[in-house]
Amino acid sequence: MNGKDTSSNSVTGITTHGFWILVNDKEYFISFADYPVFKKAAVENIFDFRLVSPAQLRWETIDCDIELESLDNPQKFPLRFK
Repeated sequence: MNGKDTSSNSVTGITTHGFWILVNDKEYFISFADYPVFKKAAVENIFDFRLVSPAQLRWETIDCDIELESLDNPQKFPLRFK
């Protein structure tokens, strides 16, 4: 029998610049400038995310996925074409 899932994934704060999430005991900041899809999202929809794999977050109601690697190493994942 598998043990109880003890990881805690949650939004820990929201400001006018973005929000912080806690995933597997590591905190990440998601900037509204880098991810504008969240800027006009309802707060309840920002809170409604899940870890769909060990490396991917999913906001179903916003239709947005973010790889944790892109939050750890944003320089490897340019968000705008130059």
